[in-house]
Amino acid sequence: MAEGIFAAEIVEECRRRGLLAGAYALRRPRGATFLRRLARDLSEQRKAPRVLIRRGVALLRAEPAVLRRQMGLGAEAARAREVLRRVAGLLAGHPHG
Repeated sequence: MAEGIFAAEIVEECRRRGLLAGAYALRRPRGATFLRRLARDLSEQRKAPRVLIRRGVALLRAEPAVLRRQMGLGAEAARAREVLRRVAGLLAGHPHG
């Protein structure tokens, strides 16, 4: 299992080696992601609020391109609930979730 923004980088190689059960890129509401990230960063006092807001807006705008890139590398865009259902199916021995 790999997780994170760079996980899609290994999708094709894992597929080629027969090691890939599934590859997913989370499709989340961008506004909710922005607010969650901002709340976390403000509570942890990572940087000045103005910097965090500017960074958050930049990430908000970049998110569609990030998702497209991950899909281009072989990941399937899906909501978190769908990914959890599919992974549970794999763990239960049902290859298609």
